[in-house]
Amino acid sequence: MLNRFRSFRERGWQEIDAATYAEAWALHGGSVITHPDVVARLSGLAGLPVRYLGWIQEGRVDAALAAWDHYLALSRDALKHFGRKRLFDLGNAEYILPAAPDVHAPLRHHARYLSETHARQFAGISRQRETLMMSRPPEDLSRKFRYNQRREWRLLQDAGATARPVQEYPADSLARIYGELFKRKWGFAAPGLEHLSEVFALLQGFMVGFVIEQRGDPVAVQVIYKTVAPRWVSVEYVNGGVAPEAEKFSPGSVLSYLNTEAAWEEARLAEKELRYSFGRADREYKERWCRPVTVYCR
Repeated sequence: MLNRFRSFRERGWQEIDAATYAEAWALHGGSVITHPDVVARLSGLAGLPVRYLGWIQEGRVDAALAAWDHYLALSRDALKHFGRKRLFDLGNAEYILPAAPDVHAPLRHHARYLSETHARQFAGISRQRETLMMSRPPEDLSRKFRYNQRREWRLLQDAGATARPVQEYPADSLARIYGELFKRKWGFAAPGLEHLSEVFALLQGFMVGFVIEQRGDPVAVQVIYKTVAPRWVSVEYVNGGVAPEAEKFSPGSVLSYLNTEAAWEEARLAEKELRYSFGRADREYKERWCRPVTVYCR
């Protein structure tokens, strides 16, 4: 029975190996959650085998996906289904599958937050009620808003603050900083706290952004992952933490300003589209920074 279900689900798709999947991603692009190294490393942590499938036309892999059984790999729904719910946190990440612009293929694996770029590429998907919030270009933010961010950053600097790139911190130190500041801001433990050091070590090459320190003590941090595809840069802002005693200086907002400005500058220098996701539209502050985008599910 299970083999029959899989045969139907994969009808028209062919099994490929990890190297072929990586080649498809390098050619067609994808997002953080579909990057071949992210998939392989976090699947290894979860202890779940990955099945790689390709939509092959005239000898070309026009689309590819990585699956955990009937789910796209790494999804929150899959983590819950397989009893790994709090193993790691990628937020409500945007799924961009490696796919040629003109591909037309059926998608039968369970997924949410499929990119709007797939609306005409995959049959069987439907529009989600939820939206994702994507960073607006700096020029789309009001002059007053940007002035206020620069002013707050100057005030923070006057109070002894500096911004250090996350790459300067060992994975275990960054995990400790994030775990402590998250708990102090939200009042409960960060998702996946027990495995934070291991996850940060596995994904250290994908982590970007800054940690704001005030006189040597971390006061604001955000967990952000980035991948670079041929035509765009994919950035996932997962969550953050702030020291309550520093909130009068709005370090969380300043950090969003520093991180998004750096990402827009990098993407524009590379002449690539920036897809900087703040996750789903669940908090009012995101409306100031972002525009809502349609996403799809299966």
